[in-house]
Amino acid sequence: MELLFLTFLGQPTWMWLLFIGLVITLLALDLGVLNKGDQEIGVAQSLKLSAMYIALGLGFAGFVYWQMGGEATAQYLTAFVVEKTLAMDNIFVMALIFSFFAIPRRYQHRVLFWGILGVIVLRGIMIALGATIVTQYHWVLYIFALFLIFTGIKMLFASEENHDLADNRVLKFLRRRFRVTDELHGNAFIVKQPDPKTGKIARYATPLLLALVLIEIADIVFAVDSVPAVFTITTDPYIVYTSNIFAILGLRALYFALSAILHRFAYLKYALSLLLVFIGSKIFIADAMGWEKFPPAWSLGITFAILAAGVLFSLWKTSGSDQPAQSGKNGAKNRG
Repeated sequence: MELLFLTFLGQPTWMWLLFIGLVITLLALDLGVLNKGDQEIGVAQSLKLSAMYIALGLGFAGFVYWQMGGEATAQYLTAFVVEKTLAMDNIFVMALIFSFFAIPRRYQHRVLFWGILGVIVLRGIMIALGATIVTQYHWVLYIFALFLIFTGIKMLFASEENHDLADNRVLKFLRRRFRVTDELHGNAFIVKQPDPKTGKIARYATPLLLALVLIEIADIVFAVDSVPAVFTITTDPYIVYTSNIFAILGLRALYFALSAILHRFAYLKYALSLLLVFIGSKIFIADAMGWEKFPPAWSLGITFAILAAGVLFSLWKTSGSDQPAQSGKNGAKNRG
């Protein structure tokens, strides 16, 4: 029992085990009960699942308040909202990848499930490394902040040119190095079939596996923005990781709910760019004002205001539009 109360990355071990147990339960429920087998997930079901994940993410703030206090709760909520919003860029890229490989909706859930499972592990590694670096070298936070400001400004003025996935270097590398089928084979990532040159049975990757690899790589690229963003909000690894994972857990459901109306958020990239600049600027504002840190309640309020303005403006500007806009996709890709 004493092991449960030992401190791990700033918090008791039992708090980490409780969160990990909750995540495993949600993943098992998702794959084994709610979405067992290959089926097309409708918008209504997606909205319900997305609402459930958002409610769980917000409800976890009550646990944070109980164990860590009001300031930590404000930091958690700010980080959760920021991560959830930045995840919108992932949705744009997911839609682009699935469209390029012509992946039917009934197989997209399988790709996203394993993709999110990989993201949970990768984010954990990145956050653990980031926490170690920040603890040893506090000045790294200023580099994170400058990087976010630069990224936000770059995103704001990014060109709107289209990008063809056929020219993607990773995709070209995979096609050169591995045997790849031209067509899907159900929900299989790897299949066995005769090699046309030798006639021997060989393993082939399917387009489903290529889509999974590209989605994982895209998340690593996006994590370069999102992880530093959360570390400028709080350096507590527990808040950083839990807010990240709760935001990501609902990403699959959010994708199916919004994939048909992504064009309605065509102007959200301007709010995202402003948000990144604001988050990066907080540490410099706090130093200039002589504060120990930027007030968490202010940070949460300003974050909500920026995002609400971005969503409302985007919905207003695209009202009556039936054609998907390109700016959102390009904004997402230009972050990488």
